[in-house]
Amino acid sequence: MNKNMITVIASVLLSGLTAFGIVKANQPETQPTASTTTYSIDGSAYRTVNLAQDNYPDFTYAAESAVDAVVFVKVTIKSTQQYYIDPFFKFFFGDQVPQAQEREQQGSGSGVIIRQDGYIVTNNHVVQGASKIEVTLNNNKTFEARVVGSDPATDVALIKIDADGLPIVPIADSDKLRLGEWVLAIGSPLGEELRGTITAGIVSAKGRSMPNTTGEFKIESFIQTDAAVNPGNSGGALVNKAGELVGINTAIVSRTGAYSGYSFAIPSNIVKKIVGDLIDFGSVKRARLGVTMSPVTEKIAEDMKLSSLDGVYINEVSKGGAADKAGIRTGDILLAIDSTVIKSPSALQEKVNSFHPGDKASVKVVRDGKEKVFEVEFQGTDQVTGTVNEDGQTAFYGGFLGEPSKEKLASLGIKKGVEIVSAGNGKLARAGAVDGMVILYVNDQPVSKPRDVIDIAYRSKRAVYIEGIDTTGKSVYFGFAKDE
Repeated sequence: MNKNMITVIASVLLSGLTAFGIVKANQPETQPTASTTTYSIDGSAYRTVNLAQDNYPDFTYAAESAVDAVVFVKVTIKSTQQYYIDPFFKFFFGDQVPQAQEREQQGSGSGVIIRQDGYIVTNNHVVQGASKIEVTLNNNKTFEARVVGSDPATDVALIKIDADGLPIVPIADSDKLRLGEWVLAIGSPLGEELRGTITAGIVSAKGRSMPNTTGEFKIESFIQTDAAVNPGNSGGALVNKAGELVGINTAIVSRTGAYSGYSFAIPSNIVKKIVGDLIDFGSVKRARLGVTMSPVTEKIAEDMKLSSLDGVYINEVSKGGAADKAGIRTGDILLAIDSTVIKSPSALQEKVNSFHPGDKASVKVVRDGKEKVFEVEFQGTDQVTGTVNEDGQTAFYGGFLGEPSKEKLASLGIKKGVEIVSAGNGKLARAGAVDGMVILYVNDQPVSKPRDVIDIAYRSKRAVYIEGIDTTGKSVYFGFAKDE
């Protein structure tokens, strides 16, 4: 490198430093904002923040304020090992076969303290089936925990330890997250040795869902981030730059089982509602709109002369459901609920899940090229089997039963039966039931009114088998286990 080149480089560096100094000198000094009281999930004030979020220079405040509220969760799961009995063994030794052995398996994950009196949120898949749960705090203290409640549909679980005065993470409004916003993932990847690990990334996407291969009812509207998350991070915290909880880390997409660029978190707004229900009621009070839906495709937009692909297309409206009673029809394009714009089926699921049965909301749809607004009163998905609603219909495993009209019985060529007024989206629907089907037999016993179905199902110890006919008169058979 010649002397002239060195002089040029030095001049550039000097110019850059000088410019930087000028910019810094001309910037006003950052002044702290007024103290802001932050509230926990139970409504109690516990700390103040003196800087606006934009004024934090790096991630130190978020990391240091949140890490103590993220815990290591160790679970013990008991399983019974069954032996395969070789026919030759049985020939020589008769019925004296080895006894099944009980084995203990260890698993682990993370959790987030959300109340000072020991309530901790984690993933359902972390604690599901656990016979023993141990929680280790960041200060190395260990407690036994019990499951308060869980919700497989959102993969959220709430556990509790007997402790007080614990550090907690304030819960933020996840709807306000922006694409590209910095977030931190805090948890225990790959085991106890890496407790309290903090990684950083940005919000890569919102409202993500993943393929459902199990057929189970799921509510998914994940926050996607590129913060490094590995097995063991499940149930840990995703926090924003202010150290507030915006999500619970729950899954990764990887060909190897380790982090490869994508991780997913349950939004804090979903978590807050689920946890609140589990604390207040012991179970999730989930609202139900009563529709099936799909994204708005270019063909649908072209056929309906829509200006954009926003909203969801209503494929079907459950008879007697909340949408049906409000006046929403098949073929409508649902655009918004209250002030929230709906752009995808997962976004609609997330919004509906924020309501309780009995809540009311304004629903905006497009029909025949015109916008219409309907007031919807949400129904519940967790009606206790056997309860009767205001229309005289009887709840049955997520659906509703009623007595068919004489005209319907005559058209099907039968004298008695029980109509499935709405199959719903619970266990009854998953087993194969459809709206309008008439049940003839339950566990080989004839039925003529909804109470017959309820009583027979109640007496059944393990499973419910149903025989009936659909709206075309074709025979239909299906069944389900009671304890699923």
